[in-house]
Amino acid sequence: MENPKQSMFAKPWVQSITGIIVLSLLSLGFVYFKSTSSYINVEDSMVSAPVISISTETSGILDEVYVKAGDEVTDGEPLARVGSEILKSKINGTIIYTSDTPGQVFNSSQPIIKMINPEDLRIVGTVKENSGLSKIVIGDPVYFTVDAFAGERYTGIVDEISETSKDTSVVFSISDKREVKEFTIKVRYNTSLYKKFKNGMSAKIKVYKI
Repeated sequence: MENPKQSMFAKPWVQSITGIIVLSLLSLGFVYFKSTSSYINVEDSMVSAPVISISTETSGILDEVYVKAGDEVTDGEPLARVGSEILKSKINGTIIYTSDTPGQVFNSSQPIIKMINPEDLRIVGTVKENSGLSKIVIGDPVYFTVDAFAGERYTGIVDEISETSKDTSVVFSISDKREVKEFTIKVRYNTSLYKKFKNGMSAKIKVYKI
């Protein structure tokens, strides 16, 4: 004997309505996902690492420079000579600047060589306080791009959020509008995978909120 329920569901008009309902539910699910997932754009960003300056302890004449920009050096490796003083690397890192003026007199406040540790490279961005800063937390997932490598997208996480604005001065004004402050965020990524990034390259960040 034919089951009335099976017979009813076999009818074309019932199948059509069922299909419409399923598609509607899928569409609603997609809209819900989009509404609960958002991102914060950070356009003003760059690849950056702390710069280590190598200087002489006392004033003297720069006699020799043993390295050039782009060289990889090891901790303790000789980099330059000023009189009888040998300037040595303080870390394993990459040279990003050298003075090309042997014979010039340098004092202790003038860097002769600058270097970075590539493992310390981060994507550093500037976020205005009224442009989603309060929503960003450490550990947020990030997609970022680097201008030098158009069409490629990379992943990372928010590693640091500055505790103070870039401009800490107080500006008094009779206007209702206050100056908008800017804060720095840092994005950590796998530096061993992306050794092609160089200190100072321009970048863009999207911080995703789910």
